[in-house]
Amino acid sequence: MRLEYHGLLPEAVGFLLLPRFSMMAFFSAVEPLRIANRITGRALFDWTLISEDGEPVTASNGMTLLADRAIGEVHQLPSLAVCSGFGPEDGLSRPLMAWLHRLDQAGCVLGGLDTGGFLLAEAGLLEGERVTLHWESLPAFQERFPGIETSDELFELGRRRFSCAGGTAAMDMALEVIALRHGSRLAVDVSEQLIHERIRTRSDQQRMSLARRLGIHHHRLVEAVSLMERHQPLPLSLADVASRSGVSLRQLQRLFEQHLGTSPRAWYLNLRLARARHLLAETDRDVLSVALACGFTSGSSFSRAFKARYGLSPRESRRRQGEAEALSNKPTSGERG
Repeated sequence: MRLEYHGLLPEAVGFLLLPRFSMMAFFSAVEPLRIANRITGRALFDWTLISEDGEPVTASNGMTLLADRAIGEVHQLPSLAVCSGFGPEDGLSRPLMAWLHRLDQAGCVLGGLDTGGFLLAEAGLLEGERVTLHWESLPAFQERFPGIETSDELFELGRRRFSCAGGTAAMDMALEVIALRHGSRLAVDVSEQLIHERIRTRSDQQRMSLARRLGIHHHRLVEAVSLMERHQPLPLSLADVASRSGVSLRQLQRLFEQHLGTSPRAWYLNLRLARARHLLAETDRDVLSVALACGFTSGSSFSRAFKARYGLSPRESRRRQGEAEALSNKPTSGERG
């Protein structure tokens, strides 16, 4: 998945599978390569599945894949994709970190699918790089690694690193690689085999438009909600939201009640509490740090609001989420692929 490749064919790509990796992202990355080989009748790509110990790895959906090799058996690769899902940093051990550094020094281009960027960042391998992750995990990554540039693009292809948001974004990244290597006609042919109507570019957004997500078309209201989503750590006053959206405070109140069935104050608060819940689940930051990162001025006010919304204190919520993860590797209904 490197930006450029000038070596012999087939081009080798390694996939490091970590416990609870995203099966959707993995298959979305591999299948375009397989189909490109089939359509051309040539071995353009070859891939190797790698686990730390060479043993099978279970994905977030409970399915298990056999690994071809252990990390100790792989010393050189043109590119390596780190495949992870929930709790990505749980899979980072000292031997694995040392192996990633050895591959980097040998010229391997390293990348992450879905949340794979967490491991590369924790290993100190993303300094000066730009990375994208699944939109749900971006806030936690930004809090943990504030010095690393992030984007909400579908994928990033660089000379030393690559990343994608997971899910079907991995398919678009693979199609882009095919087009760069072997021409856009082949990429289109592969896309049609996948019933993939349009090859998305890296600049396509991960999420559908805010208007479609909310089911509303009033542009002033869409702008107000967008402002709230962009200003969570340092919340705007409702007067500022109204002014920047081009409406009065009274009109803002009426628009929210008419189209969203709630007040702008309650909507804004729930946005910040949802962000806090993700940070509690995906980072080890203390409760006060999470509160401040979500625009609350004190831990006590945050705890009261959180309990009123979710029926649990922040600490209880974190504990229950940890217990649920420990019980099973299978995803809950709220987990993504």
